[in-house]
Amino acid sequence: MPGTIINVSNRLPITIEGDQIKKSSGGLVTALEAVSGGRYELKWIGWTGEGCADATRQRGLEERFTREFGFVPVFMTQAEQAGFYEGFSNSSIWPLLHYLPSYMRYDDAQWWHDYRNVNQRFADAVLRTAKDGDLVWVHDYQLMLVPAMLRAANPSLRTGFFLHTPFPSYEIFRCHPHRVDLIEGLLGADQIGFHTFGYARHFRSAVVRLLGIDAELMRIRRDGHTSHLGVYPIGINAAKFEEELNTQQHRAQCEHFRANFAHKRVVLSVERMDYTKGILRRLQAIDQFLAANADKHDEMKFIFISVPSRERVEEYQDLLSEVESQIGRLNGRYATINNSPIHFIHGTVTFTELCALYALAEVAMVTPLRDGMNLVAKEYVAAQRDGAGVLVLSEFAGAAEELFNAIVVNPYDAQGVAAYLREALEMPLEQRRERMRPMRDRVMKFDASWWATSFIDDLAALELVSSVAPDIDDAQRRVASAVADNSKRVVLFLDYDGTLREIVKDPGTATVTTEMRWLFDRLRRLENVDVTIISGRTPQDLDAFVGEFPFGLIAEHGAALCRPGSSDWEQLDRNVSYAWKEELLRVLQLYEASTPGSRVEEKRTSLVWHYRQADPEFGHQKAMDLAEELSTIAANDPVQIRHGRKIVEVTASHVNKGAAVARLLSERQYDLILAAGDDTTDESMFRLDLQNFITIRVGDGDTLARYRLPTPAALRAFLARSLP
Repeated sequence: MPGTIINVSNRLPITIEGDQIKKSSGGLVTALEAVSGGRYELKWIGWTGEGCADATRQRGLEERFTREFGFVPVFMTQAEQAGFYEGFSNSSIWPLLHYLPSYMRYDDAQWWHDYRNVNQRFADAVLRTAKDGDLVWVHDYQLMLVPAMLRAANPSLRTGFFLHTPFPSYEIFRCHPHRVDLIEGLLGADQIGFHTFGYARHFRSAVVRLLGIDAELMRIRRDGHTSHLGVYPIGINAAKFEEELNTQQHRAQCEHFRANFAHKRVVLSVERMDYTKGILRRLQAIDQFLAANADKHDEMKFIFISVPSRERVEEYQDLLSEVESQIGRLNGRYATINNSPIHFIHGTVTFTELCALYALAEVAMVTPLRDGMNLVAKEYVAAQRDGAGVLVLSEFAGAAEELFNAIVVNPYDAQGVAAYLREALEMPLEQRRERMRPMRDRVMKFDASWWATSFIDDLAALELVSSVAPDIDDAQRRVASAVADNSKRVVLFLDYDGTLREIVKDPGTATVTTEMRWLFDRLRRLENVDVTIISGRTPQDLDAFVGEFPFGLIAEHGAALCRPGSSDWEQLDRNVSYAWKEELLRVLQLYEASTPGSRVEEKRTSLVWHYRQADPEFGHQKAMDLAEELSTIAANDPVQIRHGRKIVEVTASHVNKGAAVARLLSERQYDLILAAGDDTTDESMFRLDLQNFITIRVGDGDTLARYRLPTPAALRAFLARSLP
């Protein structure tokens, strides 16, 4: 029995005109239908496209969508539409994603309320529809919170997210007031797809800097969950173009346009009326071209097809007015008795007309200021079966990374674009064909169906990897059973930072929380359970944080011990030499000086270089350099160099947590021993060869521990469930 793909997009592929509902046939529809055929059942969740508050009409539309199309509609009121779509999505997120922060507006808290609520409505629709084993594919910037909502409600779902826009650099994205919420929303997905590697790299950078976590190049681990990043350049419906080029109607339309534009050299521009498309900059380039080439005024025909977009938004109304004004001025300046150089169409054309214009145009000017991919460039290439055209393409469109034989231009450089336009018009026919042929081969091969299949196949493959997880239920039962039996002695060795308590930017604020206090109070009342808190912190820190509880304390990774119920500290490192500290301290201080945001902490038994406040990537690189340099300098010293979580630490090799734990265990016998930690310093505990020993690693990373829990909260829950 085939599985199910639940496709989730802002809009359903339908149009509603009164009582008439028509299914659209866009590229995404075709791509998903190609993927689903035979392998998957396809279900589609999306907005109907209209503001609808009437419950009776909603029930009627829902029944029709389900019966006629198999769609699951999401409804919103006109007010929600304004806040969610026109407000938060298109007035705040859209401009930032396209590197235009000056266009960002965020002056209404209701927008965020509507965005969050509508995202939850989409997530609820998925949860009502999805079954175990289904694949969920969420699309685009309007639904950035949905993946995390789905993961919180049903972690077993395989969820993918694809961003159809660019993802900007961290410095741009950080401008958004809800930047962290949006990033965390996407990290709920198992797979996050982008058009280009550059966009994936920017996303990873934003995650590292906004959330303060380390990330691999194409994989982000957080709270026990892994988000895989992937590059999936979207394609066009190539088969549809090939089919159209073979029709009589296409040939007839081409002949019609050739007659209309006889003796004219056609340069074509096709886009939505949007400030990201660079229309005004393109008009500046055309102005410079015509000013420098007076002999071409009669022969040039610049055709602009501008599809109406977001006409109720003020910025778009202003843009249309400015474009029309500029075109009027240019036509007035450069028109001759025989020709007006710019032909402007603010509206739509038929697919047959569009294909004919693509085939006829000598040059296509596709020069957005920023674009996720830009399928117009690929459509033009697909229609150029005879290869006579030249594509002038913005370097800031995702397509520029694939269409390598285009003339790639900087759309902000009007003079440069004008010069490249002249180069395109003067290019010999054979050279045009040599450049166009490999681009067309790629466009026709890697089409929309290939894009969708690649994404879905990768998402489905993750299911096999993610389904294998360590089963901690057995450990839970063993601990609960031993704790409940008063005749048995149980000991817990629990690391503090990152294990019992979440790591925070300021280590001094990592005090015991209300939840931890509740857990500690329950533990202290159990007569057959001993607890020892272990940390790399100083004895003074541990006394301040947990000294009020009658637990054992091990400080500085095993250098000092305070027994349960006592306030006296015993040094376990009396015979250890720290002569190496003075020389290595100078090295750490040099790195502190050269790395803004870092600091050196000198403890009695160790040296620590902290870089949590530094730029994460620069700090990580400096940390690797420091660890390597220390290893060279101290090669003959009895020390251990540890590159841990935002620290580089130097400790005496004879001092470790495992040795301290072994000493305590030699003094008393236990029926069950549990040790939990989150980093490399805890591995010395996990390495101990003991009977009835349960070891738990909290978080990611290689470990000798038998079990794993994703977060400190999960460990606290594990302990709480184990207590009577």
